[in-house]
Amino acid sequence: MIYADIVVDITHEKLDHTFQYAVPEHLADQVRPGCRVRIPFGSGNRLIEGYVISLGDTAKIEPNRIKHIDSIVENGVSVESRLIKLAAWIRSEYGSTMIQALKTVVPVKNKKKPKQTAYWRIRPNAGDPAELLKEFARRNQKARARVLEALCRTGTAEETFLKKEANVSGAVLKTLAGQGILERTEPAGERASERTEPAGGNIPERTEPAGEEASHGAESGCSGAAGSFPRETGSPQPDGAGQPDGTGQPESNGQPESPGQHLTENQRAVIEGILSEWKSDDRPCLIRGVTGSGKTHVYIELLRHVISGGKQAIVLIPEISLTWQTVRRFTAVFGSRVTVLHSRMTTGDRQDHYERIRKGECSVVIGPRSALFAPFPALGLIIIDEEHENSYRSEITPRYHARETAVQRSRLEGAHLVMGSATPSVDSCYRCEKGEYALFTLEQRFGDAALPGAEIVDMRQELRNGNRSILSMTLQEKLLERLERGEQTMLFLNRRGYAGFVSCRSCGYVARCPHCDVAMTLHRNGKMVCHYCGYSVPAIKACPSCGSPYVGGFQAGTQQVEAVVKKIFPEARILRMDADTTKGREDHQKILSAFASGEADVLIGTQMIVKGHDFPKVTLVGIISADLSLFSSDFRACERTYQLLVQAIGRAGRGKLPGEAVIQTYHPDHYAIRCAVEQDYPAFYREELAGRQIMNYPPSGELLVVHGACGDEERLAEAMSYIQRYLLRIKKASAELLGPAPESVSRIQDLYRMAVYVKSSDRQELNTLRRSLEKYIEINSGFHDIFIQYEYNA
Repeated sequence: MIYADIVVDITHEKLDHTFQYAVPEHLADQVRPGCRVRIPFGSGNRLIEGYVISLGDTAKIEPNRIKHIDSIVENGVSVESRLIKLAAWIRSEYGSTMIQALKTVVPVKNKKKPKQTAYWRIRPNAGDPAELLKEFARRNQKARARVLEALCRTGTAEETFLKKEANVSGAVLKTLAGQGILERTEPAGERASERTEPAGGNIPERTEPAGEEASHGAESGCSGAAGSFPRETGSPQPDGAGQPDGTGQPESNGQPESPGQHLTENQRAVIEGILSEWKSDDRPCLIRGVTGSGKTHVYIELLRHVISGGKQAIVLIPEISLTWQTVRRFTAVFGSRVTVLHSRMTTGDRQDHYERIRKGECSVVIGPRSALFAPFPALGLIIIDEEHENSYRSEITPRYHARETAVQRSRLEGAHLVMGSATPSVDSCYRCEKGEYALFTLEQRFGDAALPGAEIVDMRQELRNGNRSILSMTLQEKLLERLERGEQTMLFLNRRGYAGFVSCRSCGYVARCPHCDVAMTLHRNGKMVCHYCGYSVPAIKACPSCGSPYVGGFQAGTQQVEAVVKKIFPEARILRMDADTTKGREDHQKILSAFASGEADVLIGTQMIVKGHDFPKVTLVGIISADLSLFSSDFRACERTYQLLVQAIGRAGRGKLPGEAVIQTYHPDHYAIRCAVEQDYPAFYREELAGRQIMNYPPSGELLVVHGACGDEERLAEAMSYIQRYLLRIKKASAELLGPAPESVSRIQDLYRMAVYVKSSDRQELNTLRRSLEKYIEINSGFHDIFIQYEYNA
């Protein structure tokens, strides 16, 4: 008899262990570690689902007491054995139940019925596309020309994608079909979204319907790429290399790029250094490259090396909004071997793609944090682009960090790990100093492009000069120059981390906690509170430094900035990109595509507009409020401010035109702002690390955060107080406790939120404390309605 150890699909601490079941003879060849099964559970033998963790031939209890597996879940997504080990590590390292950890690495549950869609291509006998385009131009038939140009780039295209790419209606396609220029096909049995644009989360598997030849590519002069966006391009543009067509796509040279073509000496040196590291210690590799230095070129050469050896790769990006341009760059080289995973895909789409990945039908997966768990059979490389981004940290249980989890998965898989950023996290650079990571640098922009110049504007002086606008006079003058020259501007409102800190507009004073060295947050009850230790004082009415009455919080949002720009420059065409304008599945792409095609002069947005986008006509970046993230209630506030400012500055001058940036601040001498303007990461790192060491904050120390949430504020406060007292009783003298204190956002969806912080120099000590606390909470019924989460170094 074969016995299976199964974890049940119930998220409850008391059931967080395996149950042994016998495998019926008729299922012996199908049950394996990782598969989903139905089992009779409890005294009533109700059927529930679970995951097989391991198999063996030894019964742990009397065989006649062991129940049998009922059946295997049809169309269920199984978990690879290495991913089971990764889930077990996540459970142990971050604190969760095993089923919560498994659901983190398992894609979806239910298979949706495939549906059909329509695809369009140019007829092989339609004639020379160049002559057709000339005829369309002569007749001013712009819509038809856009369709033809799009199909010349893509070969065959899915109808929904083609309408959006060419900005046309179905009537235009039918007209071209009636003229004998286009033909419509409907491949059977394929999901419609299998061939949608990158923003929809999927890449076409092939450009031709099944059984048909791509004959029109060579005969008609169209470079149709098998299953990709433009294959006819050279290399995808690196970070910062301008795209002359203004669409965010690589420039076409008519031929596929040869490996290593167009690389700079610095890029070649980094690639050779990483390959050498792989052959020796094979440590995680960190690439610190200035904005526009061509990190993408380096990634592509490393991917080529891995794929040529029969391996697959995962490329992590921090935001869904980056999918559009990122996928275009990689599909231009690897074609249909690229696929995409992200949270906005439908359940059926995700499962379809997981099956493709599991079968080895693709070589590269691109996506945000969750793409890390793509079930490749032979994973050879994980790339984390913009590794410093906080979006790589999960906000639901288990609250894992993708960077740490990628290190563990690469070890389990025997794969390599490469990370890249213009502004690496202090944590990663600290590991480089300790020798845990290998560091490589790219110091020059690609293509001899110059780094943009940056100018600091002291908003205190603007106030003294009588300017109470959120736009400084300097920024207004430079924006007018761009409008007159037909160049583009990005206005970045730095609202990340904004939680109501109190500052003086006259002298720049900020109210800070005397115990934790973070800004205190203004609450509606009229008190300023520290969200680390709970220290509170009444809100100030006048500045204690200079006596000015101009004390308060920054109130402007993107809509207010848009209104101001419209009032000063009524002729300007403006796009706004923030949480309100990107609620839809494809809103990111629509806004970015419109700006890339020159439909707007000014793009206003929050941090999502300054991450990795390439717009060659952008020559000015205005940073409206550099101070907002600088004084958020977070010990990483200065680091995140530096990163955001450098990334924002780097959006300017990425094409042939030089760029510049204007940074508006009330603290022009702060080291994070000064180092960002000078693009001096080493100087910033030294000063930031010194402050962390004094306060014993990560990376020099370790930090465990115990998050609590409850609908009853008094019960939550009582529960968190018990947690604090228990930790004080069992901790070592070297550990330090802060709190309990309200979270920076103290109430979400009618749940009050508080946290307790534990600082220590030893991660293992924090793990021991966490496991003891988990047991304490489990045996005390008073915590039954308190939702507890654990997070490290947050």
